[in-house]
Amino acid sequence: MRRTLSSCAAVVAALVLAATPAAAHGSHGSHDPRPPSSTTIASGLVTPLSLAVGPRGTTFVSQNFAGLLTAVDRRGEASVLYASDDGAEVGGLSYTHRTVTFAETGATQTVKQLHLDKRGNPRGEPTVLADVGAYEAAKNPDGSVTYGFRTVPESCLADVPPEIPAQYTGIVESHPYATTTTHRGTTYVADAAANAILSVDHRGKVRTAAVLPAQPVRITAAAAEAQGLPSCVVGHKYWFEPVPTDVEVGPFGLLYVSLLPGGPEDDSLGARGSVVVVSPWNGRAHTVADDLLSPTGIAVDKKGTVYVAQLFGGEISKVGRHGATEVVSVPLPGDVELHGRDLLATVNVLPPDETSPPDGQLVRYSLSGRR
Repeated sequence: MRRTLSSCAAVVAALVLAATPAAAHGSHGSHDPRPPSSTTIASGLVTPLSLAVGPRGTTFVSQNFAGLLTAVDRRGEASVLYASDDGAEVGGLSYTHRTVTFAETGATQTVKQLHLDKRGNPRGEPTVLADVGAYEAAKNPDGSVTYGFRTVPESCLADVPPEIPAQYTGIVESHPYATTTTHRGTTYVADAAANAILSVDHRGKVRTAAVLPAQPVRITAAAAEAQGLPSCVVGHKYWFEPVPTDVEVGPFGLLYVSLLPGGPEDDSLGARGSVVVVSPWNGRAHTVADDLLSPTGIAVDKKGTVYVAQLFGGEISKVGRHGATEVVSVPLPGDVELHGRDLLATVNVLPPDETSPPDGQLVRYSLSGRR
């Protein structure tokens, strides 16, 4: 049941908080009867798990497991702005002030920035903004958090299968998975292995903005049997690690974060993904949407309406004050971003099987009359 970022990546590869919207649950089949019109901008992308809206119709798209940072123009023509030379993963894109910020995870875990000229061409090589892996090694923000079973007697813990960590504290591990950069130059990083949101100033100084709340699941008899757990844990909560998969700045400067809890990525323990709103000043978190299945990307408008890509849920949903509704049913959506009255999304981000070639797509959905 333990979630580490390497296992999360393997699954993907193989397979103060007032004025926020009321808590909402997964759409569970609720959908807008007016499906949005769509246009496929680009196809043939390799694991496009992140995107960022750029200038003059340009969209920046990561091809994570190919190690590529790609620019797609309004005609759908793609060009590589940066390629990792050591097999590192490239992802977690954001854009502001002619600068693309992205995360690179390999031998080291860093946040980098690529500066562009007026025409959108790179001005030299990317520079390292922050070494978040080194920060994790030095600080380990969730090192005092207890995961696993918190209330089960020692005698019962001894019967938990060794492949399921019965009780442990946060380990040293980093995987920067998403970024967002404010106009004032602060970059927030969703570190999916550190279970935290980090804040990086324009000089590269890192601090912990929030340690995200552990995600509890009460173990039923059926779940215990399915996971090979002893009967003595039935009725107790297992506290999973929170895996932040995206971070966006919303109304009032609050941070909206999608969480993909550890453990099974399917719905065998329920649709356990959520979106939380986090205060960047005190780190407190409040859930605004739950019962989501693998939320991997979010977009937030000025009113606090949230659009969520549910990777294995096969849909993009909208979360507002009156609950969650399905915007569109799509295969394997990875990330979403608002662009005017449109919603940009990466879909089909994983091959359907090991023999099929990658065919990730960048799609534009029209939201005119729907928001």
